[in-house]
Amino acid sequence: MPYKEREINKLYYTMGEVTEMFGVNASQIRFYEREFDIIQPKKNKKGNRLFTPEDIENFKIIFNLVKEKGYTLQGARDYLKTNKNQAKENQRVINSLEKLKAFLIEVKERL
Repeated sequence: MPYKEREINKLYYTMGEVTEMFGVNASQIRFYEREFDIIQPKKNKKGNRLFTPEDIENFKIIFNLVKEKGYTLQGARDYLKTNKNQAKENQRVINSLEKLKAFLIEVKERL
């Protein structure tokens, strides 16, 4: 089996990296930051936002609820207040399934 590089996990992600990950504008990221109290980015001396991996996971949960499941912003806030642990577990499963899908696609392309 060929050597495969490990995935690099960063401590902080910049606003540009986050907008690229999710394919949205910085204004939408700032909007979700204001609307959802589970997103708490650090700010450096310049005032630039630095998002932790936990913030990224929370964004994934929010985007899943709003974009894919069709929740309103208020509905997503209410769901996260009552089912935060369940939402995190669901997102963990979704992430592992996406990794599995990417692996299977890679295997298929090599055949």
